[in-house]
Order: sequence, then C-alpha cells, then structure tokens
Amino acid sequence: MKLNVINLDGGAAGEVDLSDDVFGQEPRADILHRVVRWQRNKAQAGTHKVKTRSETSYSTKKIYRQKGTGGARHGDRNAPIFRKGGIYKGPTPRSHAHDLPKKIRKLGLKHALSAKAKAGELVVIEAATAEAKTKELASKVKNLGWKRALIIDGAEVNDGFLRASANIAGLDILPSQGANVYDILKRDTLVLTKAGVEALEARLK
Repeated sequence: MKLNVINLDGGAAGEVDLSDDVFGQEPRADILHRVVRWQRNKAQAGTHKVKTRSETSYSTKKIYRQKGTGGARHGDRNAPIFRKGGIYKGPTPRSHAHDLPKKIRKLGLKHALSAKAKAGELVVIEAATAEAKTKELASKVKNLGWKRALIIDGAEVNDGFLRASANIAGLDILPSQGANVYDILKRDTLVLTKAGVEALEARLK
C-alpha cells in the first residue's frame, strides 16, 4: 500500500510503501474490543473501599441482653442493618487487570492501524520537528485540519516539537513504543512520521 508523504507545511514530500501485513488487515471489531477492554481494565485503579463492621467507629458493647427482649439478637451497633454500621461484602481494593495473549495484543494494534488506513484517517509526515514555538505549530496544525490527532514518532520524540505541542488542544504525541489501540481509535486522525512507520513495522512484523 502506497501513501503520499507530506511535511508540516502541507507540501508533498514523496511517498511511502506501507506493509500490507501491518496496515492492510481487515479490521475486526471483536479483536479491537478485547484489546481496548484489556487496556482500560489494566489502567483502572481499583482503590474502591468500604468499611466493614470491624472498622466502623461505634462501641463494641453489646447493645442489650441476648434473650428476653422480644427483639432479634444483636452484638453491637456495627452490624450492617444499623444506620452507619459496617457494609457487608462491599468492594475492597483489588486489581481489575486480566490476561490477554501477546498475539491478540499485537493483532489488535495491526487492526487499529489498518482501520485508520481503511477509513482514510491515516496521514504520513516527513518528520515531527519544530522549534519550541506553540503559535507556529498551532497554525500549521490548523491549516492541515487536524482537530483530534495522535502523532506517533520513532523511538524518541523531538524535544522542541514536544514542547511546542504541549498546549495545543486535541494534539497528542507518542513514541512508537507507546503506540496503543485505545489512543489510536479515540482520535479522528492518526499521524505517523516516516520514522514511526519504520519503527511500527519493525515492532509488528
């Protein structure tokens, strides 16, 4: 698959040959769903917590005698049926992560890249380099029509470009190693540098 390469000014900068194995797959919603679900569950903090009857602040004194009152038997006011008592079987801190085979994770990334290429939402640029001037870069991004875009560079992101893009709404930058299905799918435009294309193809082949 061949795709035109542009520079940040919008001018032509040749073309690049994309691997069909990485960018020419038929996207499957079930694979993408599994990978996104795995990512989001792994990212969930899992710090939800309630107090049990051993942790609430009431006295542990027995509230009335065991027998002869005509009422139910109770030990103390920490019981779950009382107001401000402990919670029975409530949530406790835990990990929400689950396993997903590496082959599926790798396939999911290929399908995410292929989905963007198939939808015409994939752009390849010569390089992501700029002086640390937000105003200049913001003007170029506006002229290119990128409203919600993810830029994936090679092994490292240019420092000047990273600083210039820090305050531009809707623009995110990742090195090739940080490329993931969730971030790719939630943006309208996926922008790859030529170095990013080479790095992704080397990673996924």
